[in-house]
Amino acid sequence: MSEMIDAPGALLLDGLDGLCEKALGAAESFKQQAIMAVADITRGGNGRISAELVEANQYATHGLAWLATYVEALRETLNWSRHLAAEGKYGELEQLILQAGFSEYLSQITGGIPMTLGEIIRPADLGLDDAAIAKFKTPAVMALIEAGYTADVKERIAELVAEGMDTGHFGDPGLDETFAMIRDQFRRFANEEVMPFAHDWHLKDELIPMPVVEKMSELGVFGLTVPEKYDGLGLGKMSMCVVSEELSRGYIGVGSLGTRSEIAAELILTGGTEVQKEKWLPAIATGAILPTAVFTEPNTGSDLASLKTRAVRDGDVYKVTGNKTWITHAARADVMTMLVRTNPNEPGYKGLSMFLAEKPHMTEDEDFPADGMTGGEIEVLGYRGMKEYELGFDNFEIKAENLLGEEEGNGFKQLMQTFESARIQTAARALGVAQNAMELGLRYALDRIQFSRPIIKFPRVAGKLAWMAVEIMMARQLTYASARAKDEGRRCDLEAGMAKLLGARVAWNAADNALQIHGGNGFALEYPISRVLCDARILNIFEGAGEIQAQVIARRLLEGAN
Repeated sequence: MSEMIDAPGALLLDGLDGLCEKALGAAESFKQQAIMAVADITRGGNGRISAELVEANQYATHGLAWLATYVEALRETLNWSRHLAAEGKYGELEQLILQAGFSEYLSQITGGIPMTLGEIIRPADLGLDDAAIAKFKTPAVMALIEAGYTADVKERIAELVAEGMDTGHFGDPGLDETFAMIRDQFRRFANEEVMPFAHDWHLKDELIPMPVVEKMSELGVFGLTVPEKYDGLGLGKMSMCVVSEELSRGYIGVGSLGTRSEIAAELILTGGTEVQKEKWLPAIATGAILPTAVFTEPNTGSDLASLKTRAVRDGDVYKVTGNKTWITHAARADVMTMLVRTNPNEPGYKGLSMFLAEKPHMTEDEDFPADGMTGGEIEVLGYRGMKEYELGFDNFEIKAENLLGEEEGNGFKQLMQTFESARIQTAARALGVAQNAMELGLRYALDRIQFSRPIIKFPRVAGKLAWMAVEIMMARQLTYASARAKDEGRRCDLEAGMAKLLGARVAWNAADNALQIHGGNGFALEYPISRVLCDARILNIFEGAGEIQAQVIARRLLEGAN
């Protein structure tokens, strides 16, 4: 090709931006064709998209969600590169990440997008024919596919990433000065206060020590996005992303400690009365109380409309009877954001209400010393630092004044208002887990000598690390974009869902490949990568399983086809 320079496999800087822009246009056009093709597959007899057909054709609809996610990831990666160029920070590694990401994702769009291991979506699954594929394969697309991610490029990315091992530089994330300072602060905290101890907490299946929780409180973790008038820091979702990623890089349990506070605070901010805001938000923001989210029930999973736990008004209290499961950090929590059914005569979501249910903190002798409440621990593979519980309620009392918004029937609507933030934060946690996996794999590959050389010198080891660096950055930019949209008051449920969908897969792939780099040692419990693999696996399940997430994204994409 004429568009080459001396750096191994790198395209001309000026030419690369133009190629990527043209290729993005082709990808967007291909996505639009896919939307129309899947709409034809899922259109009912009345000419409108049928929910039943959307569900019955999950390979087509979920594949469409993944295709659209790829296109958005490409768009935000290109935006990131342009931002860096404007700031004079666009170096060789960033250029190679851009071209490698475009090369691989463009190739997968026609060759097969892996939704999960063994579930590969190809154009035919979306109802697209050879003519659509041929139209997609423009000169720009083919130039990037053929030259963007060669063996030489993989090797060079791995070399540059290895050079950044000691400084933590694996490509400029594109943060402004304020967010960069926040990132550095929490990176130091994770390095000093979390990473040296996390594996021991995991192996002993211990709660994260309270001194760590208290230090996080002093750093403002629990009040990041709470307005200053309620004793929070008044920062936005971008700050939440940066903090969550760095803490999760240390240990996903620590990175997730703020999740319940974030959910509780947003529920109260968007659905609570002013009295409830003044009572609860300062205590949550300062870490004086720790919340937990009590939504899921046995046999319901993501089907919240089927919740059966019942709350009956009795004077100044509601009495709750029923069972909840997969409740994180429940024993230590002081308040539960609890979704229960207050009206058994209203079907589905309409009869649900949200409560701020106070409970006593665990004691040395008893995890749940509350009248009308019992609990038992669920033993889990990973994500252990807060522990998971099954809870039982038998006439457990909640003050009537703690009905969120002081009006019944709004529980699901109130919960929906937190979905964007929860998925953005989960995507950020996934980035932290993926980053930790990459750093563990990289350090091992540099230190492990086989056949008289570090194993990073072997192409397939280098290639694994190179792709981790590339895809983590792409998922990071998609996550940041959704956070910025949220901070700007724009609807971002689609982007947040895509960030969570992609981030979970990226974390699992990074952990799996990092363990492979460790070889047999990776299978030994003494090596932290064994923990990271277990922690990564939960990310495609909680806050909306990958299948549910893809379904939601597909429905949104198909709305415009009606």
